[in-house]
Order: sequence, then C-alpha cells, then structure tokens
Amino acid sequence: MTIRLVTFDALHTLITPRLPIYVQYSQTFAPYLGDLEPGLLRQSFKVGGSLALTFHNSLTSVPSALKQVQKDKPAYQGDSGAEGWWSEVIKRTAIGAGANPQGSSTQSIRGTLNNNLLIAVDSSLPQIVPNLMERFSSREGYKLFDDSLPVLRQLRNMNICTALISNTDTRTRSVLKDLDIAQYLDPILLSEEAGIEKPDAKIFRLAFSTQSVPMELQEGVHVGDELESDYHGARAAGMHALLLRRPGSKGDGEHKKEGENLRGVQVVNDLWGVLKWVE
Repeated sequence: MTIRLVTFDALHTLITPRLPIYVQYSQTFAPYLGDLEPGLLRQSFKVGGSLALTFHNSLTSVPSALKQVQKDKPAYQGDSGAEGWWSEVIKRTAIGAGANPQGSSTQSIRGTLNNNLLIAVDSSLPQIVPNLMERFSSREGYKLFDDSLPVLRQLRNMNICTALISNTDTRTRSVLKDLDIAQYLDPILLSEEAGIEKPDAKIFRLAFSTQSVPMELQEGVHVGDELESDYHGARAAGMHALLLRRPGSKGDGEHKKEGENLRGVQVVNDLWGVLKWVE
C-alpha cells in the first residue's frame, strides 16, 4: 500500500538538545544552588539509581526524577499544568544531585537530607523554573538534526503529508516554529493538549482524522526512538512503524533499554532511511 502520511516523534527524532539536558540544568542551577556535578544531575534527572536522597535521610535506589513524575502525572496532569509538572521534575533533580544548601559549592551526598536543603531548593525554584522553561521553548535549548529539514522538504515534494505526535508539553510547538519546521507538520499533536499520550492508539488516530483527504491507518508510518511508545504503539494502532537508532553520539539521547529485543523490528539509522523505506 502507498504511504500517504508520515508522522514523527519530536525529541531525539527531529530535534535534539543543543547541549545535554543535564548540562543545561547545571548551567541554570549554578547561580542559585552552586556548581552541581553534571554526572550527578544526569543520574538524578533521567537515569535514576543509588545516588538519590530520600526524605527518610538515607541513600537508596530510586527512579529518576523524570520517570517518577511521568508515572505519577501522565500527559502533564495536575493543577498547575506543564509548569507545575516540570517544577516537580526540576526540584527532584536538584535534590537528587545533592544541591548545596549554601548555594556556593558542590556538596557531596553523605546520607542526610536536612531542612536547609529543602528550603534552599524551594526558595530558588521561582527563579530556576521560568529560566529552564524559557530555555527549552526555543532554539536556545534545542537544535535540528542535520537530516530533519531536508527529509521533511523531500516528503512534501513527494506529496506525502507529514505530522508530529509527541509526548511533550505545548512548548514543543514554540520550538518547532523557532527552528522553522512547524510549517511542514500538520497536525502537531502534543500530549499535554490532547490529554492522551503514546502508546495510546487514540493519539495516532487523531493524526488521520484531521487530514483534509481521508486516509487509512495502513497508509501511514510513524517514526520515533521509543520502542514501546513509538514503534509498538503505532503498530497496535494499525500503522506501519520505523524505530530510529542513530549511530554514535547522535543516538545518545534515544530511549533505549539495556537488552531490548529488536527482533522483527524495522529499524532505520537516520531519517534518510525513512525516505528509502517510503519509496
């Protein structure tokens, strides 16, 4: 069957952080919380592990700040919306990385989490959160992969529609506009706005219901870096799917699990591979 619609994930598919996220967090934290070690921030933000402090004054193995909030509040649920959601991630990341209660130098994690630390982080959040929210709303925080714009243009020249389906908040729309690719993506479906997120089949079907010309799900292919949310989610919805695995450092941010089973999974190493598959 001819492919008439290609949908893309956003982060680590079309766009990537200009610097690693934990480095950008470290730069933003520094004036308020001191120089936190980027490695500890990376561990606290996304990886999780035994370095994070609990509220029971002990070292323990815990989920990362990002994973825990994603689990507790999917699709940016909560009274304060995305800003409140990210405020919780930022707070947990700083505490898990051993934020210095004096705000002047790096403090090693020794096994106690005192009230001063909590007060220092809480008092700094009104400055830190808006700075990070703004930074990751534009090209200041993100950049395009080299193949993103050329491939989107080529798909348009082939009369193939392109859209975006992303488990992100509304700032992604601003990022795409600032990077000059929003015009190539219709619709732009963001989980915060839709109230649902991948791998829910409903969000994939929404991309078809908004097209000016009726299309079947089998006429679409979804491209992304997450095996469950992107690949299996799209397949379960009735679409074709391609899992993106960029080689080398370009693939460092991709959502990968150790020992993941890719048997039978259709994998592409870049977005040029999507063009070849469609052709």
